[in-house]
Amino acid sequence: MITGFSELTLESADPEALARFYIDCFGLQALSREDDRIWLGAGDSARLGIWKPGEKEFGDEGGAHVHFAFAVEPGRLARLHERVTRYGLEVEGPHEHDGGDRSMYVQDPEGNVVEAWDYFERGRRVDGLAESHGNDNGDGQLEEEMAR
Repeated sequence: MITGFSELTLESADPEALARFYIDCFGLQALSREDDRIWLGAGDSARLGIWKPGEKEFGDEGGAHVHFAFAVEPGRLARLHERVTRYGLEVEGPHEHDGGDRSMYVQDPEGNVVEAWDYFERGRRVDGLAESHGNDNGDGQLEEEMAR
């Protein structure tokens, strides 16, 4: 039923500055601006929201997260790495993983950890992650446990 993420929202005291970071550093495009938020296009089917702190519709209140990842076309990670380092950021990676996919990590000005990863853009599927990370023994046990 779920086909992927459609949006992710980050909280920022200065949405304009954080939006500028994602536009300049990662090449995202501004979609719209409202009083308390900015929406940026992240690929063809997702958007990144940058919202001022405070209660929003549907009870959203903001909070901390571990990290998130942008999908990157194969062969483009090195170019993105160059772009990000020109912005003056310290980059961890790129790291090469089993199967040939690669990723890198950087912190945005608000301290959010951002990953750029070419796994899915290589035509690989999420079910391969369970096998490669040892999360499932292949008999569907993890899926059954999560359904409980």
